[in-house]
Amino acid sequence: MKNKLLAAMAIFGMVASASAVKINNNLSINGFIDGSYKLVDNSTGADDQGLDADEAELNFVLTNGAVSGLLSIDSARASSDDLNIEQAHFTYDLGNGVSVTFGRYGSALGFEREDPAGLYTYSRAYSTTAANVGNIDNGNVVEGATIAYSADQFSVAASFENGRGADLESDDLNLELSFSYTGIADMVIGGGYFFDNQQVNANEADTMNIHASRSFGKLLVAAEYTEISTNALDRDAYMVLADYDYTDKIGVALRISKEELDASNDYEKITIAPNYSITDNLGAILEFSDVESSGADSNELAVELTYTF
Repeated sequence: MKNKLLAAMAIFGMVASASAVKINNNLSINGFIDGSYKLVDNSTGADDQGLDADEAELNFVLTNGAVSGLLSIDSARASSDDLNIEQAHFTYDLGNGVSVTFGRYGSALGFEREDPAGLYTYSRAYSTTAANVGNIDNGNVVEGATIAYSADQFSVAASFENGRGADLESDDLNLELSFSYTGIADMVIGGGYFFDNQQVNANEADTMNIHASRSFGKLLVAAEYTEISTNALDRDAYMVLADYDYTDKIGVALRISKEELDASNDYEKITIAPNYSITDNLGAILEFSDVESSGADSNELAVELTYTF
């Protein structure tokens, strides 16, 4: 199914080049339109529901010799309904596996990546932006420069960056170190560390993330651990996911996740998400989640349609 292809390619940072429509030798275009219906049954007895056009995105993938670039124009309810430039960056290939990227981009950390087309489920594993490291639509976007090295079985990168409007120290940029290893058959291991530098030390939140996934034929198993260190408290989060394709059109994902919100409250979630490939470009997910947050229970039901091109 196409969404799962994109999800797998997202682990390698390849989504921008997947299934693109070629305009000429230097320009290709891809994107998606995503919409959903969601019903939340709270423990208080009150129900919340909504029918939304969640996100539309158009990616311009540019290549010209040793230089490649990506311009993503996006409209997402998670950030605003207005069009905005989600990502805009270019990469210069220096040869011998070394490259330099400059511009606006998301974190390289986290198993769940930027967009709905790169997820196995409708919802994300955690409730906060800090734990959903890869979610660029909820503010995890930076402006900076990345130096990377890629070999046959591994890659490493260092990103020197700042968030838009961030409270930074006058002489220190934020630093993200990331890696990916593919030397074990059918397995991907990735992760890294984000060093937060802010003018007020109490506002800093360093993040460590490690995740791994392995395919066993039609079954994909993945796990992730994240630790967020602040001046007052260290919080952790974890996720375990299994995705099984019964046929080329029908599959199901099961995810268990937990996030520490503060010293005494947790966010726990169990999600089951059957999916169906209506066409090669149109996919549907029916999701049910049982959520316990700070002692309050809720059930969440969602139906999502994603059209990719």
